[in-house]
Formats: sequence, C-alpha cells, structure tokens
Amino acid sequence: MAQKAGYVLVMEGVTKSFQSRRQKRTALEEISLRVRRGVVTGLIGPDGAGKTTLMRIVAGLLVPDKGDVHVLDIDVLKDPLSVQASIGYMPQRFGLYEDLTVQENLDLYADLQGVPEARRPRRYAELLKMTMLAPFTRRLAKRLSGGMKQKLGLACTLVRPPEFLLLDEPTVGVDPISRRELWTIIYRLVQEEGMSVLLSTAYLDEAERCQEVILMHEGRILGQDAPSRFYNDLKDQTFMLTSETEKGRRLQQRISTMPGVVDCIVLGNRVRLVTDRPQSPEEIESLFGDGAGLSVQAAPPRFEDAFIYILKRCTADRRPVLPVREDFISSPVGIRDGDVIVVEDLKRRFGDFYAVKGIDFRVRRGEIFGLLGANGAGKSTTFRMLCGLLPASGGRIEVAGSDLRVAGAQARANIGYMAQKFSLYRGLTVLQNLQFFSSIYGLKGRRQKRRIEWAIESFEMTHLANMTSGDLPLGYKQRLALAVALIHEPEILFLDEPTSGIDPIARREFWNRINILSDAGVTVLVTTHFMEEAEYCDRLVIMAQGEILGQGTPEEMKAPFRTPQEPEPSMEDVFIAMIEHHDNRSKPI
Repeated sequence: MAQKAGYVLVMEGVTKSFQSRRQKRTALEEISLRVRRGVVTGLIGPDGAGKTTLMRIVAGLLVPDKGDVHVLDIDVLKDPLSVQASIGYMPQRFGLYEDLTVQENLDLYADLQGVPEARRPRRYAELLKMTMLAPFTRRLAKRLSGGMKQKLGLACTLVRPPEFLLLDEPTVGVDPISRRELWTIIYRLVQEEGMSVLLSTAYLDEAERCQEVILMHEGRILGQDAPSRFYNDLKDQTFMLTSETEKGRRLQQRISTMPGVVDCIVLGNRVRLVTDRPQSPEEIESLFGDGAGLSVQAAPPRFEDAFIYILKRCTADRRPVLPVREDFISSPVGIRDGDVIVVEDLKRRFGDFYAVKGIDFRVRRGEIFGLLGANGAGKSTTFRMLCGLLPASGGRIEVAGSDLRVAGAQARANIGYMAQKFSLYRGLTVLQNLQFFSSIYGLKGRRQKRRIEWAIESFEMTHLANMTSGDLPLGYKQRLALAVALIHEPEILFLDEPTSGIDPIARREFWNRINILSDAGVTVLVTTHFMEEAEYCDRLVIMAQGEILGQGTPEEMKAPFRTPQEPEPSMEDVFIAMIEHHDNRSKPI
C-alpha cells in the first residue's frame, strides 16, 4: 500500500486482540484512519477504548492480528526499527531515571537515540528554554514536581527531533498551568519544527485545542473530524440552569435522571444541561422548573457535550452516565456537627525547606472540601499530614475530634483514604481485596459479610468479584478503591486526585456517589487537577509554595475575577490568575 501524500499515518483494517487467561479481548477492531501531516490530532475515548494499543502499534511495539500500518511512508509491520528511528513516542509512564539529574537524563537519552556530541549543546539549549528547565539542570528528577517531570520526559523524547510525535496522555496528573505550558510547547514544535503530533488525552477541553480529533469507543472509530464538527450538531440542546431555591449540586441530582437528559454537570451554583433533542429555554423551564424559580439560558455547545452525547448513545442500554443505587450508602454516618477537621498554623519542614508554611482552615461535617494547588504547592504534603501518614513539624491538626499528634490511631479509625494511584493488591481478586481490607479495619462476622455484599452490589462489581484486581479496567479499579475506602463506614473520606486518568463518564459516576455520601453526612476532602471538579466542592482552598492564596466557596473565589469581558470565569481561570499573581509577587525586583 503506498502512502498518500499529506499523511504521516495510514491504518487500514487493523485488528488487535489479547488473550487473558481463558478470555479473549478485542482491543481494536477493523480500525482505518489517516493522520494529516503538520497538525495536532487528538485521540479521544473512554477507558478501554484502545487508544494506548493503537499508539503502541503505530510505534512498532505491538504487532496487529491483521491490517496494514504505514508511518512516514514506512511499512511498520515490515520495518518497525526504521519507524522507531523516525518518530518520538512518550508513553503514559515515561521512564525518567529518578536518581539522575535533569542534565544526566538528557545525556542518557541522547546516547540511546544516537545524537552526535556536536549537535547536543544547541539542542539541549533549545529544549531547556522551551521547557523552562534551564535553572534545574542539576536537580535530581525525583525532586521535580509532576509538571516538571512531564516536561523533562518530553524533552528527552525530543533530543533527536522526530518528524512524527506520539504523546499518550501527556498531561494526566499535572496542574492547569503545567498543562498550558505543555500545550505551548506542542504547538511550538508543530509551527517551528514542522512536527506532526498524535496525542491522546483524558481532558476533553484539550480536545478543542486539537485541529482534528479521532473519537474511539470499544476498539472502534466513531468519527474523525475537526472538534467543532462534532458539537455543531447539538444546536439548541445545551443550556445553563440556575435555581433560586436549590444549590447547583442539589439541582443536578434532582434533574440528572429525568427523561430527555443526556448530561448534567455542576458549575458552581449553576448546572450545565445537555438534552436529547432541540428545545427552547422556556420548554426546559416548564419541564424541570416545578415552580422552583428555575432560570434557563441557552449555552453554546462544546466538545465535551458531544463526547457524552455520542458515548451515551453507544452505551444507553448498558452503562448509565449518572444513576446510582438509592441505597448506595446504607445509613447516615457520623455523629458530630460543626467542624470535623481543624487545621491551625500547620507547618511541615524537610531540612531547611518548608513545604507547608503555617496554614489554617476548617472543614464542616458533610462538606465536600477541595484542596487545590499547582504541582509542588504543598497540597499533597498537607493531605498526608491530615491522613496521619506524615507527622507535622508544627501547628495543630484535629480530625474527627482527635488531635492527630497525640491520638493518631483513634483518628485514623474514622478515616477512609483513596490514593491517587491504585494501591490495592493487584494479585488478589476483587472479593479478596474487600475481605482483606475489611479485616484490617476490624470488621468481622455478619457485619463484615454485610459490608462486602454492600460494596459489591453498590459498585456494580458482582460480575467482577472473582477477577484479579490488576486486570480490571481503570474505571473499575477506581470503584474498588473507593469501596475499600468506605468498607468500614468512615466519618471522613480523603480522596487524593481520585479521578486522574479516568474518562468523563466514569468521573460523572464517581462524583454522583460522592454527592450521595456528602448528603448522608460523610465529610469529603479531595485534591484534584480537574478544575471543573472543584465546582462540586462546597468550599475549597488554593495553595502555592506552601501557603494558602485564597479560600471560600467556588462562587466566592470567582467573584474578584468577574469582568464585563468575562462575567462567568471558570475555576481554571481563577486558579491560573491566583497562581500567576502569587508568582509575580514572589519574584525579586
């Protein structure tokens, strides 16, 4: 098959299956696509869509069962080494060497990629300037923030300039400022070096930054076009709702399962609604208002609306976007009113460096409280101190009525914790993990059996109870991790970037469960890099360099940033503005 001019990638009829024990799983089925030269193409799809498998086939790391793949006029099946010498590939878990410095990592990858010594100084200077890592060449990779690690990984991939660059979810787990910096780098590569880029992402707002997107689901291509071509068809189906009597979260819960609703998400005190057919704002008010002072305005559609709309049609009979069992939480928990987390003058020092510099905040019972900050802001350190995983250097922490510095074990008995990375036993089945961790929490006999049954049924894992946890799809790993965190009915739930890397449908299911927990009296403290998820919080703080820059409700945080030109700033706008203001103020004159 001859490569057609203007394309860096042509795939025809590609199928790939994997055999797992007695089960055969088809990851890609009859995939045919073309990626244009000199543009940024986004690869979009939910967990298990086949995005990573597709990229690994393109990179010559996997062989398809059938089909043809041509990259840069090279037949990948016949000559994978030539393809690998011509492209750059940055996988999700790029292999930085943590105990080497930034410069040593660059040198190592230059050696591996055969970059001549004479060309290195100029290329290093270009990459360090582009990634803003020049001041950190002597810093160990393990001492870099998440965003800096991603930029170093990209720099190592680019030591030898490729014609075609593959990026598998390069912005997962990094803050909005680092994401913006990475996108600036990507477009500079396209515009100044003439690269072509194929990029997968879990952030749907990033899909709109792509010149073209390929939408995948269950190993098939659902469509390929410019992002706007997907959502232009949703004219008169997207609205913004505000109620005089209900908070945004309560309004969302009330209308999310009503007939005709495709998607429904919280944006502060407002709710964004996508319907299954064109309607007028007046029709929406009559359907959902119920005399509750509902205000409805038409809103321009966006790519995320189209993504959910298309995926909902594909999974309408099998996977609901929002509905959750009414008995998800067996009974209201917690007996304390008022503040259940108290933080006063909290400090944490590592040698002479203060990661947390004397912060104060309080969290009330039943609140969803957000802890936001750029990579390296100190929020993870704060989080670990609140969970009792790291001792404080100074100040006071009270959790569930216990002082963590003198009664840590008592406080931890009232805490559920869900780590950012899947931290359960991958070699155990779903059921075995639930049995093990419920025993660790002291559950025995009938209560243990009842709670395990509750977890399996409420999280819809009955058909997966005997599957090895390491083989679960990412969305189900997240369900299991949350079930384990709740197995002992804690008063307080700590969630450390719980939705990092999972698709928007799974994120919606997750937050619906969290809302139900909050209504039942569970206090939730969460860190997240998805700024729209901050809208689900009752209150939140934003941190930078170990300090709190601001705290309040999402609407209170937005208020100072409202202008005639931007009457409704997003939480991402607020976050970036506050961090940049702090950074500018901190720079020496």
